[in-house]
Amino acid sequence: MARNSASALPKTIAVARIATSIFFLLFGEYKLFSSGFAHGGFQQYLQDFIQNGAVSFYRPFLADVVLPHATFFGYFVGVVEMFIGLSLLLGLWVRAASVLGVLHMLSLTLATWWEPGHSVPIWRYFGAELDHLPLLLLFLIFYASDAGLQWGLDGRRQK
Repeated sequence: MARNSASALPKTIAVARIATSIFFLLFGEYKLFSSGFAHGGFQQYLQDFIQNGAVSFYRPFLADVVLPHATFFGYFVGVVEMFIGLSLLLGLWVRAASVLGVLHMLSLTLATWWEPGHSVPIWRYFGAELDHLPLLLLFLIFYASDAGLQWGLDGRRQK
């Protein structure tokens, strides 16, 4: 029984990798091919993050570095998400994409941490981050398991 479970694990992780790729392809496509995000939408998100959600040490970075160049960073986020999506789909450079994914999810978590408000029960902060933290954990799993080896081009490159 354990032998079958061990052989099923890489395939299960590969299915999760490919499913996750679809999310990031959709996220990146919207940001790159719809001008609404980079030319206005991202700025609105940033202003909300700066005023309401960002942790104190991250707020100056968003306000002083990202916001003045919001159009560039809007497209940059789209490129990053598209790279992550393509990498996960193809199983190519999955470890690099996973590191990038962890950094991206950490950035989003730092930008939105205080959205539930201050002085609320701690579970509310984690509950509000359910769109970032599970993806962060998936990226850690993809990195640790070298998820591109199963059904991916990373596995073909090593042969």
